[in-house]
Amino acid sequence: MRSVGTVLALVVLATMVATFARRWRIPAPSLLVVAGLGVALLPGTPQIEISPEIIGLVVLPPLLYASAEEMPWRELRAVWKPVGILSIGLVLASAAAVGAVAALVTPLSWQMAFVLGAILASTDPVAVTALGRRLALPPKVQVLVQAESLFNDATSLVLVRVAAGIAVASAAANWGAAGGEFLLLAGGGTLIGTAVAGVIALIRRRTEDPVLETVIALVTPYAAYLLAEAAHTSGVTSCVVAGVVLGGRGDRLTNARIRLQLHAVYGTVVFLLESVVFSLIGLALPAQVRALDDGDGAWPLYALAVAVTLVAVRMLWLAPLSAVVQRKGGITRMNWRIPVVLTWAGTRGVMPLAAALSIPEVAQNGTALAERPLVLVLTTSVVVVTLVVQGFTLAPVVHRAGIALEPAHTAREEAEARSHLAHAGLARLEELGELEVVPDVVLDRLRRGLAARLDDARDRLAEQDGDGATTESADLVYRQLRRDLIAVETGELQRLYDGHAISDTTRRRLQRSLDLEEARLADS
Repeated sequence: MRSVGTVLALVVLATMVATFARRWRIPAPSLLVVAGLGVALLPGTPQIEISPEIIGLVVLPPLLYASAEEMPWRELRAVWKPVGILSIGLVLASAAAVGAVAALVTPLSWQMAFVLGAILASTDPVAVTALGRRLALPPKVQVLVQAESLFNDATSLVLVRVAAGIAVASAAANWGAAGGEFLLLAGGGTLIGTAVAGVIALIRRRTEDPVLETVIALVTPYAAYLLAEAAHTSGVTSCVVAGVVLGGRGDRLTNARIRLQLHAVYGTVVFLLESVVFSLIGLALPAQVRALDDGDGAWPLYALAVAVTLVAVRMLWLAPLSAVVQRKGGITRMNWRIPVVLTWAGTRGVMPLAAALSIPEVAQNGTALAERPLVLVLTTSVVVVTLVVQGFTLAPVVHRAGIALEPAHTAREEAEARSHLAHAGLARLEELGELEVVPDVVLDRLRRGLAARLDDARDRLAEQDGDGATTESADLVYRQLRRDLIAVETGELQRLYDGHAISDTTRRRLQRSLDLEEARLADS
């Protein structure tokens, strides 16, 4: 019962903090980590230990899958070369640099320093996606950061396994075997993820029940992850590939009503899991620090040195890569703002924590790994530093760099798209009118609806082309009045139900109809 109460309290705390973060327009992961750390420091707070099985089997699959589903195919194809370079080359460079620095400035042996470097080498897809949602980055930049964090985990996992083998078994590094293991992890995970996506796509095409669709969508990431792990390949890669494949075909698998429901359900699941897991990161650090030996009191300085190393290596890697890409694109004057933003967006999060927790507690000879607590503390503290420092300052960095899309640009693009859609619909209506296969009264009703949408699009474009003075469009007035009328109708519906004039079934059906209309007004 105590564990259940702790989980419920954690969910309540995380939900409250995330809600305030949205209201204050600050990154929720950063505020959640700070809140978790603050709660853990309060006297009487129970010690919370994070299980690697909970992180790996319960939390990671749906969060990875949701991040991968948001990946657009078009932009991904455009950046796959730099993503490949970052996913392998930058991970190797980061692991080597962190391992060297940790061996020099910390009490860790070179074997455990290499383990720490491998753990922290890759950026975290969960943290990157959560932080990037509120930034209006150009599509290619956003996809580059997100795709790198999704596809660099196979390299990091291989390094962690090699490094852990060296530290636990005192074995020499077999890089030939490591290369084969990388191909097995990445290639096998890709094949299994693609196969799972294909099977799920066939099932969802033949399913029209919203409940079954929701269950299938929730089970898909766990199926991809567990099947890949059972085959001794990368469950992370499998989950990511399944999400990318199904995300690019989602509009062809279900109808609009089911998509709305899936979006709401998955949004709730992702919100809860992200809120809880980022809170856990902050909650776990004080307990890990208490488990350290007395000689490890300088761990904050060690963590700071490792975090600075990660940022420096990332900048040194991204600057020349960005210069080469821009030169190939015909740009003579180099733009250094993009590599700065890409560097600052490379946060660590849930994946390094899960990797650190998976380190065995005893060596192969039965002796305890005395340096494991320090590795856990350094991993968690570096994650906290990147989420707090880079998370809170990422938006100002993007703003100062001047690469964020302006709200006016986004609004104009949307208004132009609305205009094109309305024109396409009107052209189709004219074709149907010439064929005389549809009653005129139906055609007139459809024309009026499309004409209203076209007028709204023109009003929005006129506002963007104006001198800055905003004029309230007729469509905006209509939506406001319609919301008022819906509120009146809702009150009348409740009055009829309270007066026993209608049944509860009728009340629920009519209320849902009013709710759907109000939701459409909010989205238009």
